[in-house]
Amino acid sequence: LMTASEERIEMILGNAGYTFSSATGNPALSEDGETVVVRFFVDAGNRAYVRRISFRGNTLTQDEVLRRELRQMEGGWASNAYIEASKVRLERLGFFKEVNVETPAVAGVEDQIDVEYTVEEQPSGAISATFGYAQDFGAILGLSYQESNVFGSGNSFNVSVNRSSYQTAYNLSFFDPYFTVDGVSRGYSIFYRSTSYDERNIARFSTDSLGATVNFGYPINEISRINFSVGAENTNIKEGIFPSQEISRFLSKEGNDFSLVTVSAAYTMSALNRGLLPTAGRAQTLSFEATVPGSQLEFYRINYSGQIFFPLTKLFTLRLRTDLGYGGTFGSTETYPFYKHFYAGGMGSVRGYESNTLGPRTTRSPNDQYGEPDPLGGNVLIETSAEILFPLPFVEDQRQLKSAMFIDAGNVFNTNCPEISVYCLSPSDGELRYSAGFSVTWITGFAPISFAISYPFNRRDGDEGESFQFELGRTF
Repeated sequence: LMTASEERIEMILGNAGYTFSSATGNPALSEDGETVVVRFFVDAGNRAYVRRISFRGNTLTQDEVLRRELRQMEGGWASNAYIEASKVRLERLGFFKEVNVETPAVAGVEDQIDVEYTVEEQPSGAISATFGYAQDFGAILGLSYQESNVFGSGNSFNVSVNRSSYQTAYNLSFFDPYFTVDGVSRGYSIFYRSTSYDERNIARFSTDSLGATVNFGYPINEISRINFSVGAENTNIKEGIFPSQEISRFLSKEGNDFSLVTVSAAYTMSALNRGLLPTAGRAQTLSFEATVPGSQLEFYRINYSGQIFFPLTKLFTLRLRTDLGYGGTFGSTETYPFYKHFYAGGMGSVRGYESNTLGPRTTRSPNDQYGEPDPLGGNVLIETSAEILFPLPFVEDQRQLKSAMFIDAGNVFNTNCPEISVYCLSPSDGELRYSAGFSVTWITGFAPISFAISYPFNRRDGDEGESFQFELGRTF
């Protein structure tokens, strides 16, 4: 306790610029011999100032990108809190495998120090490719390139192409986190998607969508910001063979071609210890998106996602994750658009169930006598997860590896079930699906690899289980 008090005194003085301060406790018995009196002798020393801040190891990342994250300034008095906060902000960038800091005294000067940050860069670019074949819908090919640190500028760029017998998708986006020196961000995104869901394990319809968005972000404090965006999108919907009654009724009432302008706002907060595979801290995002009043379809979406880490021991950490979503309508639109539904199941959702297959299902067409109901999604999403993170033995670098035992729970629901719906699912805690298992995510110089072995322990008739799930991408 006395040692902790000494460290606390030195930390307080260090935050005020007295970097070379010392505190020494001297215990002594009182005159009655029943109590101990501790006197602390404190030597604050001279207040220290920072002469120079330097970086080592940033062979790609530009010096400016690192300096704009600093909270300790050159020429100011040295603060242990600001020096450590700067280190944490550098770690959160996600560009570095490791960040260390040293504060050597300047030779021949009693009141100056240098601050030296040493970083070890890790791959910031990623190419991910997916290859597959299924009897029902043939070959699948996907290719994406993402660079989170373009030419060391701190800007991010992403381009992706996905081709298969059921989908063609192109996406191009750019993000500048420091559009202004005050930390206002700006981003652009352009996309095109042509998706045919016939013969797949989802509702039978196809869409052609073309759109673009522009967004700006405004910092509130060190860990929070508000984002605003405006988007324009045109979507054309076509019914598949023997379309479900829910889809047919929606399209006959609302039409099948929609040109919409959307506005959105989001609050984000991140106090995670690092940008890649965090193990401490918390983060959350609350977003609202709506079409402009008077649009062909008038609807809105609210999303919340959050995660928090609780250290249990030196080796074990508890991670809690929550994802919630709700979609509603206003104005003249009565039914929430089915093509904007939430889906659940799969990696990053409720593991142990096939991707996007949980929740309400379609009501087959009267002309479809032998068809099976397909997943339709819903306007309500509830997902939560609890993970116990722990290190795997015989692995030297645990920072690039996350292993966990987990329990997942969640489902999607519909709050406005039409009378024709036979397989609609209203919100109910009794309809949540659960799974438990083991997962590993490993970031290597060759490929980020993730897999999960799961057991869905309250699987119902019609649920599509998947005990082993795997994802693979390539980094460089």
